[in-house]
Amino acid sequence: MQRTFLLPAVLLLPMTLGSGVPSAEKKPVTDTYFGTAVQDDYRWLEDWNDTSVRAWSQAQSVEARAVLDRLPHVAGIRERVEQIANFRSPGYGSLTKRSGTLFAIKNEPPKQQPFLVVMKSADHPASERVLVDPNAIDAKGSTVIDFYVPSRDGRLVAVSLSEGGSEAGGVHIYEVASGSKRPDLVPRVNGGTAGGDVAWNADGSGFFYTRYPRAGERAAADMDFYQQVYFHKLGTPTEADTYAIGKEFPRIAETTLDSSEDGRFLLATVKNGDGGDAAQYLRDPSGSWTRIAAFADQAIEGRFGPDGSLYLLSHKNAPRGKILRLVPGATALTAATTIIAESGAAIDDFRVTKSRLYVAELIGGPSQLRVAGLDGKPIVTVALLPVSSVSGLVTLGGDDVIFENQSYVEPSAWYRTGTDGKVVRTALVRKSPVSFSDTEVVGETAVSKDGTRVPLTVLRLKGTRMDGGNPTLLYGYGGYAISQRPTYSAMRRVWIEQGGVYAVAALRGGGEFGEDWHRAGHLTGKQNVFDDFLACAKRLIDAGYTRPAKLAIEGGSNGGLLMGAALTQAPELFGAVVSHVGIYDMLRVELSANGEFNITEFGTVKDPEQFRALYAYSPYHRVANGTAYPPVLFMTGANDARVDPMQSRKMTARLQEATGAKQLILLRTSSSSGHGIGSSLDETIGQATDVYAFLFDRLGVAYRAVK
Repeated sequence: MQRTFLLPAVLLLPMTLGSGVPSAEKKPVTDTYFGTAVQDDYRWLEDWNDTSVRAWSQAQSVEARAVLDRLPHVAGIRERVEQIANFRSPGYGSLTKRSGTLFAIKNEPPKQQPFLVVMKSADHPASERVLVDPNAIDAKGSTVIDFYVPSRDGRLVAVSLSEGGSEAGGVHIYEVASGSKRPDLVPRVNGGTAGGDVAWNADGSGFFYTRYPRAGERAAADMDFYQQVYFHKLGTPTEADTYAIGKEFPRIAETTLDSSEDGRFLLATVKNGDGGDAAQYLRDPSGSWTRIAAFADQAIEGRFGPDGSLYLLSHKNAPRGKILRLVPGATALTAATTIIAESGAAIDDFRVTKSRLYVAELIGGPSQLRVAGLDGKPIVTVALLPVSSVSGLVTLGGDDVIFENQSYVEPSAWYRTGTDGKVVRTALVRKSPVSFSDTEVVGETAVSKDGTRVPLTVLRLKGTRMDGGNPTLLYGYGGYAISQRPTYSAMRRVWIEQGGVYAVAALRGGGEFGEDWHRAGHLTGKQNVFDDFLACAKRLIDAGYTRPAKLAIEGGSNGGLLMGAALTQAPELFGAVVSHVGIYDMLRVELSANGEFNITEFGTVKDPEQFRALYAYSPYHRVANGTAYPPVLFMTGANDARVDPMQSRKMTARLQEATGAKQLILLRTSSSSGHGIGSSLDETIGQATDVYAFLFDRLGVAYRAVK
């Protein structure tokens, strides 16, 4: 790969570019919270049914498109992005083994969407057969597989399909041997609020599934809530499906299902929204349900062993996690035995085989994989790629498992291991069109406002000069106990090969160090996340990687909130901001469907202490007129079921007002996508092109084509 460098002088487009955007009319509305009056000038932009809102949004998109399409070297950037995105090397994910058949979701450019395949094993991809292909179902590329679940005997598979990034999926049934589609269709199983799941019964004659209310059952405002569990018998009308459990679940329940290997026991894990608490309900062979763990018990995940024992990951008095065991038939948590005690690493995932426990753990982001006996006694630690992540643990029968391993510089591959801990790479290997052999991964540490040490991982070309002149992109998230693990991205090469430095911050709010790390960055502690991120930005500057004019930040969803907080709290630190599907008005977010699920993570304006915390950092309310804000590219999807696009509309209008249209504040709304889940290949290419063109232009990078 030819290396490219920055030119010493770059011509920037005028900072007033985009001044043709339509200004938003101010229509003040005032709300009072615990004696505090809050004025909202752009409340009217929340109503997508208002034709004037649609017209304003469309005009913003037209202007953004005009600006982005005439940025320097955009054609060359698009060509490079397409070259990488369309590279014909398949990738495999979401593997499941059933009765001698391996199921997998395959991603194979230039196909627009991933598809479901079956094969003999991970060592025999030549035996692969396509089972369900959304690209054949929908030539537009807007249909996506939300999830799939094979029956216990592997004869049938339930597949949730949704369109346009909506995540609103109904379940279809396919015969594995023939690929034929059965007439059964169960609607409203998956959604963008509470997700969705399926678990088959023992003989494959039917399945339990998560069910949202159907038309006429609840008021329109409740249709994305009150998820319950029903049972569908194959070959019968879905109207005849029977209720199983869920009337006692909270309004914001998010439910996943799992059955024992013999199908006799069923576990429903019920989360109370997005804050991390979960309750466990067990169905025994008689059909009776017992709540074996309440939210206060902090048993957040459960898996059955081959003998029917139930293993639970618990955070009770163990914020980094411990694993408990309940023998078959036990229904009281007091009868559980601690198998794996809490250690210095945070338990991320685990699997139970015939005589072994495989435990994937996080140490500040990177993974380790340990093997223990069913008594918890350690056996071996599995050798992994340096500074890498483990995901997708799959049991193969006996004591063997396969898992996905990747690093920042090594593409994803699936590996098999057994009781001796020896690792064998399978044939499921993702090749890359680019090489990172000239790239080094460096660990840095930032010190946050309260003295907390925050890990910061930096990717840079070997020999990068620490003179403060490097274009640098800092990424962060910090929420929901979601950890920033080492992941491979061939598309990241577009940035690195131009001399760019890429940095990932492991902020509080994530799960890199366990539940205490998460709790320190949620509810009234959310400001810690922003302090951590700003400390990481300052560390990059102080260490000589970059300077404010050369430093860009990027994040999405909860990370979009982070972008809004960072740019309003320290606008002088950044030269550009890219924010995807973000949350910005923290006083109104809980009024949208998915926003109510976020209350257990963010808090509510109905609580005085939580209101004060929300109002203190709410990006929309912290925008101040006349402030020198950096250029911002807001990106959202019209079909987003997780974060209402009105958030991006209101924040755009407010920033455009504050800067008097003298700064580049762009709003790019995609009509064919949602929160990013299920986006087509073409949509992904378009977004990546726009982001890189924007960042190169704003940070003064003279893009040079790579041969």
